Amino acid sequence: MYQEERLVKILEYLDYANNLSVHEICKMFTISRDTARRDIVKLVDKGTVIRTHGGITLPGLIDTIRNYRQRLEAHSEEKKEIAKRALMYINKNEHYFFDVSTTVSYLAKGLNKDVTVFTHSLDNIEILSENKQVSVHCIGGCLNKNNRFFYDIDCKNSLSGIHFDIAFLGAAAITVDGIYYANNEDAFIKQTSAQQSDKVILLADFHKYGKTTYYKGLDWDQIDIIISDCMPPPLYVDIIREHNIELDIIE
Repeated sequence: MYQEERLVKILEYLDYANNLSVHEICKMFTISRDTARRDIVKLVDKGTVIRTHGGITLPGLIDTIRNYRQRLEAHSEEKKEIAKRALMYINKNEHYFFDVSTTVSYLAKGLNKDVTVFTHSLDNIEILSENKQVSVHCIGGCLNKNNRFFYDIDCKNSLSGIHFDIAFLGAAAITVDGIYYANNEDAFIKQTSAQQSDKVILLADFHKYGKTTYYKGLDWDQIDIIISDCMPPPLYVDIIREHNIELDIIE
């Protein structure tokens, strides 16, 4: 394997792990410690990793946290109001899926009933860990540090056999052919949770309509209710009505 191919694989691995040691690099690629060190030097010189004691890590964890906070604060008042309305759909003793959306994190903060929540969101887990009324279950795996969620390649199996009364899902982008997300694994988790739920409620502020991103997570016919801060553009109102989706608008 050429060095550039190894460097790509090292960075892919670091996207799901906190760090990587010299010994682990040697073992992964069956290379000598000298070769592993040369790979590390090249990555460090490019500014894509930083050295740690015995290995390397990604330099962007602090930036990742900052970016998440920025997303949380963007249109925060609208998101808080959407989450407040979503609380009306929560019933005692039911099972829910909460996704990694920043709007859903506000919903997690407002929970005040005895319920069970399954989630792959690091932030939801942290929020709900302080709530004695909520039974929290983590869809585990490796941590995607950029978008702060856990993912396992066997996620389908980890969700298998779990029935949700409602899946509360956010949106990165709403297009004419469905709901899209920035990460393929995240989109897959949302798709799976939607298939195993009696009802799917999308929490999405007006600014998500017409945006674009990479991976489709939901078709329109999988959505039951959309909670938003104001009426969508006319084109989307027609699509929503065509699919018999209930619009819950906060105005």
